[in-house]
This record gives sequence, C-alpha cells and structure tokens, in this order.
Amino acid sequence: MVLPRPKAAATAVLASTLALALSGCFAAGDAGAAADDTRIKVAMMQPPRSGLTPLSDDAFKLSRWQAAETLVVLDEVGEAQPALATAWEQTGERTWTFELRQGVEFHDGTALTAKQVAASLETAANASPKPRILDGVELGIKAEGANTVVVTTEVADPLLPQRLSSPQLSILAASAYKSGGVVVPTGAGTGPYVLSSFDGTSSATLDRFDGYWGEPAAAAGVDVQFVPDGTARAAALRTGNADIVETIPVGQVAQIDPALVHEVPMPRTNTLYLNNDTGPFADPAVRAAAREAIERATVVERVYEGRADIAEGLLGPALPWAAAERANENYTEVLGNRAAPSVVKGTKITLGTFTDRAELPEVAVALEQQLEAAGFVVEQDVREYQHIEADALDGKFDAFILSRATVLDSGDPVAYMYSDFSCEGSFNISQFCDAEVDAALAKAAAVAPGGERRAAIAAAEALILSKDAAVPLLHERVIQGESARVRDVERDPRERALITNRTGIAD
Repeated sequence: MVLPRPKAAATAVLASTLALALSGCFAAGDAGAAADDTRIKVAMMQPPRSGLTPLSDDAFKLSRWQAAETLVVLDEVGEAQPALATAWEQTGERTWTFELRQGVEFHDGTALTAKQVAASLETAANASPKPRILDGVELGIKAEGANTVVVTTEVADPLLPQRLSSPQLSILAASAYKSGGVVVPTGAGTGPYVLSSFDGTSSATLDRFDGYWGEPAAAAGVDVQFVPDGTARAAALRTGNADIVETIPVGQVAQIDPALVHEVPMPRTNTLYLNNDTGPFADPAVRAAAREAIERATVVERVYEGRADIAEGLLGPALPWAAAERANENYTEVLGNRAAPSVVKGTKITLGTFTDRAELPEVAVALEQQLEAAGFVVEQDVREYQHIEADALDGKFDAFILSRATVLDSGDPVAYMYSDFSCEGSFNISQFCDAEVDAALAKAAAVAPGGERRAAIAAAEALILSKDAAVPLLHERVIQGESARVRDVERDPRERALITNRTGIAD
C-alpha cells in the first residue's frame, strides 16, 4: 500500500513549528558561539548511538566534522592518500610500514607518536565487537622508533591501507582511552576542529583548533544539532536556522529554494534479488523474463521523483570508474550470454521487502504492477527489517527488494560482491552459487588497488549480471542542504566528509 504524503498546508504548519523549535535549540547553545556569525550551524539526521566512540558508527560523525583523523584517506576512486601517515610500503607479503607525519599535535596538547598510533590501532583491533572493517582481520601492530608503525596481517591483504582509512580507526590521544574500554573523543583528536563538548543525543560543539598541522579551519567553529525529523531539518534550511542540513526527504525538496539543494550520488543500489536455488526463478529463462519486465525509469520517476539514478549495473555513479569499465567490449560480450526470457503466464511468485526505508514499499507496488503485466502473479510480504531479514537470507522469498551499500569502509566493492554473490556469501539473498563467479571474485580480491583491480571487479559484475542473480534497479542519492551563506561544503558519496578546513562562511 502506498501511503499518501501529508497535505501541503499541514506540512507547512508543522515545518514552521519545528523550525522555531530548532532555532531555539541552536540559540540555546553556548552564548558566545551563538552570537558568532563565523560559526557554522549544522542539522544532522541521526544522533550518536554510542557516545561518539570511534569504535562505533559514531566515528563517521567525528570524520564528517573533521574532529578526528586516520592514517590515510581515500580519493574519489578509492585509492589511499596521505593523512597522518605521509608514506607507506609493503615490506613483506604480510607486512606494511607506515611513516608518520611529524609535528602533529593532539587537541589535548600531546604529540602524535608511533607509540600512540600503535596504541589506538591496538585498541580497535582488540575491541569487542571489532570495528566492522576489521571483521575477520587479525592485525599485529608495533611502533618502531618515534615515527614508524609496522602493521602485520595474518594473511596477505592488498587492501590494508584502504582499511586504515576507516573513521573507526581514527587516531586519538591517550587521554581518550578510559578504563573499561570506554573511549571519549572530546578534546583528543588531531583535526582542524576540536570536539569541545557534546550533549548526549541532542547537540555537539566544535571549535577551531589553532594548533592544527595543516591549513587552519576557515570557520570559528561548528554547532551541531541532531534532528531526526526530516520535516524539521528541511524547515531549518528554508528559514535560515541551519547552514548545512544532512539528508532532506524527497517530499520536502519542492518547498526549498533549488539553489540550496544538492544531490550527492550514494554507493547504494536498490536491487531486486531473485532466488536462483528454488522456486520459479531457479530457471534462468524465468529470471530473464523478470529482468525484461522491470521498467527502472518508471520506478525512479514515480517513487523517487526523479531523484535517483537508473541502474546500469550493480555499481553506480558514486564509483566514477564503474561506467567506463562497463563500456569495454569484454563486459558487453559477457552480458550478451544472458538467457533469453521465457513466456510467463500465471507464474506465482512471492516478493518481499521492508518498511524501514520509506520508498521500498512503494517500489514493491511498482514492481508488482510491472511483473504482473508480464504474466507473473505476485504476492507481497512487507515487514519491518528486523522481522524479515532471517526469512530473506533463508531463501523464503522468490524475489526480494533491498537497498544495499556497495562499498564498505574500505571503499572497495569486492567485499559486498563476496557477501551477496559468492557461494559462501554471508548475505546471499539470491541463494546464488556459481564457480565462474567465485573465481572472478577471488581474482579481483587478490589484485592490488588500481586500474587492474577495477577491471577485475567489473568483470565479476558482468558475470553476476549475466546469470541474472539480481536485477539492479536504481542508485540512491542523498539530498544535502546548504544555505547561501556557507561555502566549500563537502559533498561526499561515502559520507566521511562534510565540513573540512576549507568550509566557511561566504564573504
């Protein structure tokens, strides 16, 4: 069932009320901060869940505010670039050596040393649970002298530098690490902004750090409010009560000056997974019939109001190299081997999805109409994600719609492809197993980051699509709001950066 959107008049009244409330929240912060026009006001969607510890997903907030830094960062194609480490090399099959940037000072005034870097990484490696980037990864870490850290992996790992770019592996001062495994990042990072205070799940205050090793921050500070309500976030941008707004709902965009709205492609693909093991879709020709029945453009236009990208593959425009790889002859040749669709008449299928992402039930309605027009008889099953995941993974559905992140913390899509499309994949909703695909994924995983690895990833994608293991529908975008008075806000598909040392108030 498609739920109606709120009527415009009611929405406007609610938005105005929430905007006033949010204005009071910003004004209720530090009096000096509120009066300073060189400070940036930010409305973020999700409050911290774990006290802003970097060992949780809260680490991405510290990264987006530039309050904590990692040894390396990723460029737009996912390759490692210097940050707190200026150079690194693989000195053995399982050994990497990192040279640290000299002259770096933590926010508490202590110096960045190899000993403290090793201690930060050891804390993450020994945490329970581990940061997800280290799931199944065993590291040995030691300091060599004042400025060198040696990291040893249990098995050869060509992606180790990319792993160390994860915000969950941020390097903090010794003062951040408390008894009982508690990590408190206040005043303990190395970025251009120091986290001065945070108030549970309501707000955070950051100030320019004058001792920063790089270019100083352009703004005097950042005042953050956590605003889960999308209508309130949109109202805050429209009324000037926030300079930067994270994730504006599609339904609110029409009420905002288009000049303030910026769409950022996300490494997230809405995909129709087809059960390759049992039921009607065990037949490749029936899978092909479903693939041919899907009208992606209609879903993008009607459900997402045009604010998504039609999927041509599993990997979308957030990975800027993917489209070029799909243009090569080998990719096209492999796709040419797909099964021809059979004629479908009265074939019954179950279609599942979940309510946690508001658009997915609407997507299910659209796909039901398209599949039934092709001759399928569709029965929908829509529940909360926590109540449907186990059935999806057990193959209880013939088809399942999922919004899936295609790159994890390493910035590389091989882990996602292994999880979803290898014989031993832990998230294999398609119940898919193909020796040729497994071999292609193993080849891609063994190649060092760079052009050769990207080509191997594209070859694996082509094989997966040629088997109709899944039908990619669309690539999501996040809608970011920026007021006219703010400049140089980062628009990052990986959601690791938002405010940088360049972000400031426009002249």
